[in-house]
Amino acid sequence: MFPDDIEALARKVVEAASARGLMIAAAESCTGGLVSAALTSVAGSSAVVERGFVTYSNAAKSELLEIPAALIERHGAVSEAVARAMADGALACSSAQVSVAVTGIAGPGGGSTGKPVGLVHFAAAGPGGLIHVERRFGDIGREAVRLDSVRVALELLLDRIGA
Repeated sequence: MFPDDIEALARKVVEAASARGLMIAAAESCTGGLVSAALTSVAGSSAVVERGFVTYSNAAKSELLEIPAALIERHGAVSEAVARAMADGALACSSAQVSVAVTGIAGPGGGSTGKPVGLVHFAAAGPGGLIHVERRFGDIGREAVRLDSVRVALELLLDRIGA
């Protein structure tokens, strides 16, 4: 279902979380559940994948992850502030100890000068704290932006798990 490198990364995440007894939650916007799908494609992932939130709309971000609407209005859904709030919200609204959040503009439309197509904000939280990463993949096509985002998200989970 996924490219070999994504399958291998997902397997590493599941194995690392299992070895450390950690549960994972994913909060996804532009990836639409692909991070969760990659993780759950690994046999045995039910031992570590606690839940996934597909929060494509601003309302879903507020309702499911408890992100204040004012924060989204002030910074925009595609922002460091919202990515961090999504990662925190995924932990607060689950029983997981590690989370990853993805929010971006996959294209082909929706971009602007300040927030172009291919801009994706990531955040991940875990025992080592909360981190943020911004990637500007460029206008490389919707599927490529989404798959590259899955790769970054899985790497961030590995980082937060401490693998």
